[in-house]
Amino acid sequence: MARATARHILVKTETEALNLKEQIENGADFSELAKKHSSCPSSRDGGNLGSFGPGQMVPEFDQVVFSAPVGVVQGPVKTQFGSHLVEVTSRED
Repeated sequence: MARATARHILVKTETEALNLKEQIENGADFSELAKKHSSCPSSRDGGNLGSFGPGQMVPEFDQVVFSAPVGVVQGPVKTQFGSHLVEVTSRED
């Protein structure tokens, strides 16, 4: 069964997510931005969500995690929780 590890930053708006993504693309540290800006409890650990399989996250999140290239920040991904920036850190199919 497929498994992935990922980290994310959860903010209220797409605009906030786009601003943070631009900062990451310009060299800002994903983990530090997650600690400062993410509203998810995972922010304490730099946005790390650990390892999970398909169906354990909301569908919009799952779709990105199990299709995006590893190590490339994706998003904003809109869910009922807000807008996410997502980085798959590893995946086994």
